[in-house]
Amino acid sequence: MKKIIFKAIPFDKNLLTLALESGVDAVLAEPEHVKAITELGRVTVITPEDMPLVAINEKSDEEIAIGLAVEGREVCLAKGWEIIPVENILAQVKILALEAESLDRARLAAGVLERGADTIVVLPEAAHDLKAIVAELKLSQGHMELQKAKITKIESAGLGHRVCVDTISMLKKGQGMLVGNSSAFTFLVHGETESNPYVAARPFRVNAGAVHAYAQMPGDRTTYLEELTAGTEVLIVDASGKTSIATVGRCKVEVRPMLLITAEVPTPQGPVVGKVFLQNAETIRVVSAEGEPVSVVAIKPGDEILCRLDDAGRHFGMRITEEIVEE
Repeated sequence: MKKIIFKAIPFDKNLLTLALESGVDAVLAEPEHVKAITELGRVTVITPEDMPLVAINEKSDEEIAIGLAVEGREVCLAKGWEIIPVENILAQVKILALEAESLDRARLAAGVLERGADTIVVLPEAAHDLKAIVAELKLSQGHMELQKAKITKIESAGLGHRVCVDTISMLKKGQGMLVGNSSAFTFLVHGETESNPYVAARPFRVNAGAVHAYAQMPGDRTTYLEELTAGTEVLIVDASGKTSIATVGRCKVEVRPMLLITAEVPTPQGPVVGKVFLQNAETIRVVSAEGEPVSVVAIKPGDEILCRLDDAGRHFGMRITEEIVEE
């Protein structure tokens, strides 16, 4: 996830308010404006002294930037930077910031040498792009490859504790969370964005499954659903594989009748089988191969739904290389 800083130099209260509403991580301002900024909202304020600015006009400027970084300073390259010098510096430092004067330049800054800059300093002239920059570079977690899985079995599984994940965001049709019995095979469980004659939509909610299930999280991690709490950031994925982040507002763990859904994905090495426990209710939906939400009470063996395959092996949610079998 990229860190987004808004450069409030020169100071402009209207632009600063826009920056705070957009959800930037910090504001860069002159020392005399720090108090005024913190009175507008709870936000980290840094000054030019905290983040030295280096303009790259010749080769020796690269060495200046590298030297400051080696000293432990978070260096920012000034507007006008070019790809090759940035690549040279990125290859030798742990942290680097780049100024961006537009959405396109912010995208470029985030992708240089695949790794990209760790911090994007958005200039005042890019204020009209600020919300798009935050959404794309801070909230997005890139693209996840989804596969079509064929349902092979649906069976009642008795009563169990299931987790409703209520976020502080309004989800859209096609969005949900990746959940499964195994971190190597997760199902796209749709948010409750759809209404029916009996129950109103709850577009902030994903009725995600049983307490023991894995959920895909930001930063290539997983967690057990039971471990989610208010304030946790969760990964939201849509039917195209596009990702974003939502914050948990609360989790509701309740005993409900459950279904065990089994599906398989054909691969060159043979079929890969995955399972997930979901509540037995009309409002709980998975996502069809066509990207449409479909209720768990309506699906049947032979139907295709969207899932994600991954390598097994996690330790406290972090990816590890280990021989592991999850049944």
